Amino acid sequence: MAVKVLAEAEPHEVRFAELRRRMPGVSQKMLSTTLQGMARDGLVSRRVEPTVPPRVHYRLTGLGLSLEGPLAVVRAWAEEHMAEIDMANERSAAAADGYEAYEAYEA
Repeated sequence: MAVKVLAEAEPHEVRFAELRRRMPGVSQKMLSTTLQGMARDGLVSRRVEPTVPPRVHYRLTGLGLSLEGPLAVVRAWAEEHMAEIDMANERSAAAADGYEAYEAYEA
């Protein structure tokens, strides 16, 4: 999701706080960890303004931009198959519940 948000902002940088706003449900720690990994892998560049508090800006590198197309295909596939994935999760949860009930009965 971070790649999509940063690609939409291209060629501009996006501040960390703005990324958080555009990615509801993603914790600050998870976003920070993800961005650090992406920077280490050469997918994003990071610029820190020496203010208090520091302002941190991110932008996709050329390598990161090249990832947007393949990820868009994966996103489209996931959206197309979401109902099937949900059904598989429900079957798995039901099977796990049945197994746990069986174990409780055996004990």
